[in-house]
Amino acid sequence: MKTMTYKGYMARIEYSDDDECFIGHIAGIRDVVGFHGDSVTNLRAAFIEAVDDYLATCKKLGRPAQKPYSGKFVLRIPAEIHSLVAMQAEASGKSLNQWAVEALKEAAHA
Repeated sequence: MKTMTYKGYMARIEYSDDDECFIGHIAGIRDVVGFHGDSVTNLRAAFIEAVDDYLATCKKLGRPAQKPYSGKFVLRIPAEIHSLVAMQAEASGKSLNQWAVEALKEAAHA
């Protein structure tokens, strides 16, 4: 599965052999917004149109568009791992948050 991004929104992309086209859905929001295209160029254009359409529709309806993510999340991990990562962060001269952001960013290949 591959992704595309536009205006802070990310799309999940799959290929449908039955339909012989790429199919995408905006990820990270509860609203269902999909699009498709028979080439990467057409898919990208359809994604941009879908995001712009979504934002315009929300504005027209007078409701805020859902944001993909707030930037905050709660993570429950075993105490032993919490201890290990806290020590790693301290040893590297970083806050636990800074250390975790860097580790997650590296893991996500961003």
